[in-house]
Amino acid sequence: MEDETVRNRIRAEIARNDVVLFMKGTPQIPQCGFSAVVTEILSHLGVSFTGVNVLEDDAIVRASRSFPTGRPFQSFM
Repeated sequence: MEDETVRNRIRAEIARNDVVLFMKGTPQIPQCGFSAVVTEILSHLGVSFTGVNVLEDDAIVRASRSFPTGRPFQSFM
């Protein structure tokens, strides 16, 4: 049940925003090189995006394993 609730939260975040970056840290304070580089690129291009800090909610990492696109966040951790 918890995973389904989290998946719904992820879906809602994606539906509310054109670009969502699930990242370590925040756009203001990225916590890894990959997150920092992607944040810098999006900002440089003027792309409006929302960052979701996966370090604050392990349930997001677990729920990501069931999404059909891309690799789960855990594979980057």
